Amino acid sequence: MKVGVIQMACSVQANNNVERAIIKVEDAAKNGAHVICLPELFRSQYFCQKEDAALFDLAESVPGPSTEAFRQIAKQYGVTLLVPVFERRTAGVYHNSLVVLDERGEMAGLYRKMHIPDDPAYYEKFYFTPGDRGFQAIKTTHATVGPLICWDQWYPEAARMTALQGAEILFYPTAIGWHPKEKSDEGHAQREAWMTIQRSHAIANGVFVVAVNRVGHEAPAGGDGLEFWGSSFVCDPFGVVLAQASADQEETLVVDIDLKRIEEIRRNWPFLRDRRIDAYHGVTKRLLDE
Repeated sequence: MKVGVIQMACSVQANNNVERAIIKVEDAAKNGAHVICLPELFRSQYFCQKEDAALFDLAESVPGPSTEAFRQIAKQYGVTLLVPVFERRTAGVYHNSLVVLDERGEMAGLYRKMHIPDDPAYYEKFYFTPGDRGFQAIKTTHATVGPLICWDQWYPEAARMTALQGAEILFYPTAIGWHPKEKSDEGHAQREAWMTIQRSHAIANGVFVVAVNRVGHEAPAGGDGLEFWGSSFVCDPFGVVLAQASADQEETLVVDIDLKRIEEIRRNWPFLRDRRIDAYHGVTKRLLDE
């Protein structure tokens, strides 16, 4: 099968972002992609660089405009789509979410981002309620997909819980980049850490990993803004990078993957078999008492 990765820049105009995303998804489908993923919060620029209650107006219901637009595309091309959404659940309750649309255009699953950051220029706790639907493995015609979102990618527990439910491919739609003043000193190490942790999830769980980032410089709050580092990639259950996009250009990757590779790797590296499930009770505590 083939996975499609949509790496794109995002403008201030929501309709423009959706229209361009549709064109890119159609292009991936025409080139044989069976499962296609868009970047986190692609419908707008990354608004979490500041705290502004007026920006809640960017949110939409699920189902809503984005799911309706992409539902038609999924049905027309017979593909599975992972569509990130700034979800308005009700007045005062908003989520950073992702909808999985199957090849019939039906909603196969809804994931709400579990880990919510609060860092300079990533003020997500102001906007997003933490996910309450848990980690999920969603069966589709082409594969069992495990949707996770951006900050989730740093947590081995999230990858493990998703893989244990049967996910064959972990998808991480993302909006991550450099603070421009840090790029020269820390940029290389930051991006390498981002790739390394996700490749480690592939190896530890014997699954494919697909990371989907945006590109471009965005400064909606003024000041230095963020320079998104692109570098979207697909790696196999051995952590081998099968394809990687550039750091600064829009690209659509269509990547061949063989799900039989999961069986092959897990037979030789049986990490799931050798887990000491009797000894992990402490993982549910913040810290262990000495």
